[in-house]
Amino acid sequence: QCLLSGSWRSDTGCRMVVSVLGKDGRFSGSYLPGPAAGDSEILTSPLEGSQQDAGLVPQPTFSFTVHWRLQARTTAFLGQCYVGTNGEETLHALWLLREAANSPAEDWKATR
Repeated sequence: QCLLSGSWRSDTGCRMVVSVLGKDGRFSGSYLPGPAAGDSEILTSPLEGSQQDAGLVPQPTFSFTVHWRLQARTTAFLGQCYVGTNGEETLHALWLLREAANSPAEDWKATR
């Protein structure tokens, strides 16, 4: 069964800690980017999200957002948790990072 509760590390060294999932699938936790982010000023930031009911589907989808501390940006993650033949859980996700733009003319460069 694929549950997001616990500690996770990405291939790039990012760390995510997810609290116990609520009965409704909602969760909260913290996120710290890895060295690939290249910004030593980034602190551990709060995250909030939800996971599909793992009792209904063996490899549930999930989504969460990270609200960066001390920075005008938010990242949204959308993915799925897979259980391998050895029982190991793996997360696969896409993400979008949105930074605050100073004007509508700069909107094009605010999302990565």
